[in-house]
Amino acid sequence: MSDTSGKQQNTAAFYGQAVASFSVAMGATAVGIFKLNADAWVRAFLGIAVLYLVTSAFTLSKVIRDRQDAAASAYHPFEKL
Repeated sequence: MSDTSGKQQNTAAFYGQAVASFSVAMGATAVGIFKLNADAWVRAFLGIAVLYLVTSAFTLSKVIRDRQDAAASAYHPFEKL
C-alpha cells in the first residue's frame, strides 16, 4: 500500500482566478469610494472600513483553515487497520 497524503492542492488556474477576483473586487470598491459624491472624511472612513473588512476576512479564513487542519491531522492509532 502506498502512504499518500490526503491533503488537497489547488490548481494554478484556481489560484489565479481567486487572485484576479480579489483584485477586481478591491479595485471596483476603491473606484466606487473614490468617485463617491461625499466629503473626504466619509470616503476615508469607508476606505478604512473596507480594509478592516478585508483583514478580518483573511484572519477568519486562516482560523477556519487551521481548525480544519488540526482536526484532519489528529492521531488515530487504528486508522490503517
